[in-house]
Amino acid sequence: RAGPPGGVAVCSGREQTAKMNSVRHAMRQTTGIVGLARIVDPRPVLIDVYQQTLSVLKTLPKDAAYRQSTEQLVQDRLKIVETEASIDIIEHRIRDGMIEEVIQQAQHELSLAKRMAEWKPWEPLEEAPPANQWKWP
Repeated sequence: RAGPPGGVAVCSGREQTAKMNSVRHAMRQTTGIVGLARIVDPRPVLIDVYQQTLSVLKTLPKDAAYRQSTEQLVQDRLKIVETEASIDIIEHRIRDGMIEEVIQQAQHELSLAKRMAEWKPWEPLEEAPPANQWKWP
């Protein structure tokens, strides 16, 4: 966008904060967690994993409890990641650790969603459970 005369651009407070937070994330050299590497540009990675997860979830029955709860969580988080430019704001709104930890958790959820599609836990049991299996003394 065009700035004021003299070529000095004016940013809103929110834009300025987002830029400062992005710079802070870019300056971070490590996650500080052994075995968890820093990701230079995490937003596209997380968006991709969330989109893949939603695609897998769409293959599950609509009334499956796992699909319903996981789909809602992933959609909510995807919206945050798509609408926020600042990594710090994303981390704050998701409240599940550093962005690299959130990506790792999202990758684990994608893996589980694929396994759930394979396992089909919503289908009836192959064998009837033993009598009183779920009865507590």
